[in-house]
Amino acid sequence: MLNAALSVLLAAEEEEGGGIDLLLPAPAELIAGIIAFAVVFFFMWKWAWPAINRSLENRQKAISGQLGEAEAAKVEAQSLLDDYRSQMADAKSEANRIVEEARAQAETLRSDLVSRAESEADQIVAKAREDAANEKARALQEARQEVADLSIDLAEKVVGENLDREAQRGLIDRYLTDLERMA
Repeated sequence: MLNAALSVLLAAEEEEGGGIDLLLPAPAELIAGIIAFAVVFFFMWKWAWPAINRSLENRQKAISGQLGEAEAAKVEAQSLLDDYRSQMADAKSEANRIVEEARAQAETLRSDLVSRAESEADQIVAKAREDAANEKARALQEARQEVADLSIDLAEKVVGENLDREAQRGLIDRYLTDLERMA
């Protein structure tokens, strides 16, 4: 069939007298080129293409593996980021809780200190009043004693003899008590 096509082309060339022989190689060269191409194609098909296909498949597997690893790393990174965000949110809420507890404790402590201070102040005032009352009673007792002694000494000087000190002291105490009631 190839020969028939060539002979048709040669016949057409002779009729036209064109330069077709410049485009077509000689039939012997054409046949040698086809045979060489077939031999090279056979060797390529038998040994080179499988090796090239294996290399391409290996490369494809390696790229797929790297893409899988990259995807796994991305998922892990996202998981770590989510964990970090969750931990940060937990830490913030824990910090807020601690601050609120500290505020509540401080308020409780302040209230406790204020109530203790007020209680101590009330105790101090009560003790001061009690001490003042005791001191007043002691001073009054000393004043009564002094007035009684002076009155007895004066009465002895006026009367000129010794009087019963206890009896006289009782009289003076009753008199002073009556005076206190009147005032």
